[in-house]
Amino acid sequence: MLAWLDEAGAAYAAQCCDTPRMVTVRMGETLFKKPSRPGHLIKIYGEVVRVGTTSVTINLEARRHSVYNGTQVLACTSSLVFVRVDGDGEAIPLSDKVRAKYNKKD
Repeated sequence: MLAWLDEAGAAYAAQCCDTPRMVTVRMGETLFKKPSRPGHLIKIYGEVVRVGTTSVTINLEARRHSVYNGTQVLACTSSLVFVRVDGDGEAIPLSDKVRAKYNKKD
């Protein structure tokens, strides 16, 4: 499950930040709410919580989906931080467009 969260989180972070190069810097507390077994269909949903100069923090929920009745049960939650990197693996700033999109003042 942790590997799935990391992979899904990286893909979501890359999509939100308009860049293919995002690396995991931190996996926060992961809470396992319900068991998941082989054969269960797992859906992972993300939400951007914070965007910094080079990083994005996202919350993820993994839900166990029933193909029989369409219901979903929360399996686990986690918070992850990803950083944008260049070809050498050094942190580089996210675009102003991305930062403006997620750092709107209400």
